[in-house]
Formats: sequence, structure tokens, C-alpha cells
Amino acid sequence: MLSTDMMRPFQTLYNRTQFLAPQIRKLYKSFHSTEYRFVKEPSTVSTFFDPVTGGILTRRVAESEHTETENEKNPISSKTPGSDYADGLKDDRSYGSVMKGNLGSGSGSRRAGFGVSKKKSKNKTTWVCSDCGYNDGQWWGYCRECKSVGTMNEFTEIDNGGKTSGFQVSENIVRSWLPKGSTGEAGPLRLTDVNRGVNHLEWRFPLPGLFGDEVSRVLGGGLVPGSLVLIGGDPGVGKSTLMLQIAALIAEGENIGKPAPVLYVSGEESVEQIGNRADRMDINTDELFLYSSTDIEDILGKAHGLSLRALIIDSIQTVQLTGVTGSAGGIYQVRECTAALLRFAKKTNVPVFLIGHVTKSGDIAGPRVLEHIVDAVLYMEGEQYSSHRLLRAFKNRFGSTDELGVFEMSPTGLKAITNPSEIFLSEEHSDSEVLAGLAMTVIMDGSRTFVIQIQALCAPGISLSKQVNGVQAGKANLIISVLMKQAGLKLQSSAIFLNVIGGATLNETAGDLAVAAAICSSFLEFPIPSNVAFIGEIGLGGELRMVPKMEKRVGTVAKLGYKKCIVPNLAKKVLQGLDFGELEILGCSNLKDVINNVFVKS
Repeated sequence: MLSTDMMRPFQTLYNRTQFLAPQIRKLYKSFHSTEYRFVKEPSTVSTFFDPVTGGILTRRVAESEHTETENEKNPISSKTPGSDYADGLKDDRSYGSVMKGNLGSGSGSRRAGFGVSKKKSKNKTTWVCSDCGYNDGQWWGYCRECKSVGTMNEFTEIDNGGKTSGFQVSENIVRSWLPKGSTGEAGPLRLTDVNRGVNHLEWRFPLPGLFGDEVSRVLGGGLVPGSLVLIGGDPGVGKSTLMLQIAALIAEGENIGKPAPVLYVSGEESVEQIGNRADRMDINTDELFLYSSTDIEDILGKAHGLSLRALIIDSIQTVQLTGVTGSAGGIYQVRECTAALLRFAKKTNVPVFLIGHVTKSGDIAGPRVLEHIVDAVLYMEGEQYSSHRLLRAFKNRFGSTDELGVFEMSPTGLKAITNPSEIFLSEEHSDSEVLAGLAMTVIMDGSRTFVIQIQALCAPGISLSKQVNGVQAGKANLIISVLMKQAGLKLQSSAIFLNVIGGATLNETAGDLAVAAAICSSFLEFPIPSNVAFIGEIGLGGELRMVPKMEKRVGTVAKLGYKKCIVPNLAKKVLQGLDFGELEILGCSNLKDVINNVFVKS
């Protein structure tokens, strides 16, 4: 049996183990019930003599503990052996320690070895569709709103300390831009009360002159007060020239009342450059104000003191709003600037024009939501080597989208064309044996009719090929196949070339008959008289079909002095009883009837 002196060390070790067991269990539970983030802290290693064990121990101490008091640095030297010695063991740093993330701050809450750092605030990332403007918190590969693929772009909303950013625009700031008395809240009104006393014929702003008539036609009859109009087009097509002429017409106030101020704001040109263009176009209106700025707050502040009749922004991609994420032209900037201008237009009843850039594909740059916000979207078109310009409406809340304005670019600006039906016609060579393969037809663009000339060339004995310009390749192949199968023409050994004069494009079926007639004329070497027109669609069986708005098409060729018009039999029955002057309407049922009636010598 062991003596009492021999048992004393074992008894002391047993007592210490029993005391530390609850502390270890408590630390274990705390470690597994709390989320930790470990950050390695710099530390130092020191050695000391333990009088209980009589040995040398190693201790790892964090640098943060060097700021504590001497008693906190070395608790063993200030504590007596016994139960208090456990507190010293709890501070042992031989393998580091962990700390709960929600402990108090200060050096007393720090621990050596691995410490805890607070999570940094992350910037908000949003994925925005470039087509419709839909935004999502994560990337899906496609837009969940418009189902477009590859249109989701990543944007990061930076945390700038509580300032306005991203999608947030303070309504109080916007209200400060608006004129006094325009920010009051209005309640619901009865429809009868809204329309009472309103003369819709005098509600719009009429634009005088031939130029003004063309623009008014596209707008639906005139300019609506408080409307927001977006005008797009390719670079150099004449958007700024168009808007400068419209601004001059509105400022002069003819047929509107007395002259009133119109503000033309450009973010791309200086005031001197705009004035130089106005001088070249012979515009010297006193009430037309020019201003160069890219800050929406500044622009609307200047507009507040002028009592404007209209406001023009050139362009929406160059202006920006302070406090909104991104630079000018970005998705956020374009959307918020347009929304601010929309509120300005609706609350002040001042019409606002926006000029928009276009992308490589021809779409207006910026989010698709831009086109949803505005009241009307006008697009200006023009061929690179042609002086003609077409202004059409793709969206119009106050009129039809079928209208089309036709202009001609001149050194002094845009001029309206009095008879747009003839702009695609070339010189007439009546009954010429050399110019076989020419046929006339009438196409429609919106509510406007255009007479176009189609050329065909059948060249036998060369490499077999088909070249088309202005006609859809699939449509050309269909008509050629029908001519071979149903009309019996031996076109297999000929190369066929098709062209539309004047750079026009044949997109509707009303020109099918003219394409077939031009091919027959070239193949048979039989010129068609220049006073004959062809209107109709061709079916796969060689039959002729009626096309819409036949009365208006036939009336156009009658006004231009044509003597004969070839149409389907059904169209001739519909047009019976209508007066077309000296125009003879000839009805045919199929392609063989057309060949037997047209390609015969009188």
C-alpha cells in the first residue's frame, strides 16, 4: 500500500481534472453553437517555469495582449495554486483559441491565436435585361420577363454611405425641379368631367407648312401637350436637323398664337455649333433658346424660368442624373433621366422631345423600358446614297402607327415631298425594245402608296445563278418556279437577275405579279409599255389573288396617268362602279391569262 506522501501527486492531478471538466464542456458547447470566422492574428511564443509541475512550459501570446496590464499578461504569477490556477490554464495559448462573434468590444474581448473579424458589407449586384429592363438578383442565362437570351448584364450598386444610388431617386429632389404649383396631388376624375369643354380638334399644336404637315401626319394630327416623344435613327440621318426645324416651327407660333419659348438642349454640341447649323438652315427665330448641358437638374432648372412651349433633349444618352449609379448612357441613367423628364412633361403640360442613339442592329440604345415609358417612338430612315428620308411611327398613343412622312435632305434642311408616290420612278422609255424586263407596281407603307419599278434580266448561255436586289430571295425562287411549272416558261437554262429601282425593298405580296411580268418580258424579249401597272399576289397554282387596299393602289396609278392596270378578277369585281378616269382595269385569273393579254402584238 502506498504512503500518504506517495498518493499526494495523484490526488492533486485528480482534483485539477475534475475542476477543468465542466469548463471544457462549456467551451465545447459554445464552439459548436456559434458561427465563427477565423482570422489569424500575429502572436509571440514565450516560456515560463511552472512551480507545481516543476517544469518549463511554452505559451503562445497574441500581440493584442501586450496592451493589457501586467497581471493580465501573466495570470500565473498573481494567482495562488489551487482552484484559481484553473483561470490561468484557461488563458493558455499553446494552440490558440476561438472567440464568439458577438462578444463585447475592446481588448478584454480579444483572444490570442485565431480571432474574429466582422463581415464586410457587400455591394449589391443586379442583373438587368438590355431589351425590356427587367432586373433580377441573380443570373439565369436568359431574361425571365421577355425570354431573350444573352441580354442580362451585370450591374453593381455601390454602397456610398446612404447616398441615392442604383434604382433610387428621391421624389423630393424631383419635385424641387418642377415649377411651382405642379406638384400638388390630384384625385380621380370622371371621364365626362375630363372631356367636358375640350375641343379635340384644337387640343393639339398644329405645325404649319408642308414640312409641318408631314410631321403632324406621323404624330397623328399634331403635337399633343405634355407628350414625351422619342426620335431615333442612324448616325447622320438628320435627327438633329429635323428637331431644329420642328423647334423653329413651334417657337414661331404660327396658327398657335403668339410666339413662345422653345428650349433646345444639346449634350453633344456647343451652342455655337447649333447656331451655325441654324444659320445654314436660315432659322432666326427670337423665341428659340439654345443651351448645352448634360445635367438633368440643371436643364429642368433652366426650363423652369422660361415658361416653355416645348423642350428638346439631344440626346437622352448624353444626360445624367446626380446620385444614380453609372455614367451617362448607362441603363440606370437612361431610365431614371427619362422618368424624370416624363414627370416634368405630365405635370407642366410641356411636350418633350428626346433624340435617341441606335445600336449596331438598328434598335434604340438603352433598355427596352425606355420605349415603354414614352408616348410616341418615331424612327427616321434613309439610304446611305439617297437624299430621301422616311419618318415613321413605331408607337403612338395619340394616333395611328400606319402614317409615314417623306422628306428630302437638302443643303438648307429637310423638305417635304409633295408627291411621294413618284420618288422611286426612273425615266420613262415607252415601247423601247432595249429596255425589256421592266414592270410597274404599287406598294404601301403605312397609309402611303409608292409606285416602284422592277427590273428583270434573263441571260441564257451563262453560268446558272440567281441574283436579287430589293426582293426576298425565297419569294423570287417561288415566282420563278411557278412560271416554269404553271406558265410553261423554259427558265432552267437562264441566269435570272432581279432589281428594284431606287433602293426600295419589296416586302409585300402586291408586287408578285409585277416580278413575274418583268421576268416574262425579259425572257420573251417583249417590252412592256410604261403606262401599264401590275397589282396582285401569285399562288403556287399560278392563280392571282387579291391584296388589301386595292382601291387606294389603283387610285394612285390613275392619278399618275397610267392607262392600264392588271389585277385579279376578284379585285375587278370589287372596283366596279368606281371612277378612275381613263384607267382601264383588266382582270386576269392566272399567269397564262396575263401572258395572253399583255405579251401580244396589237
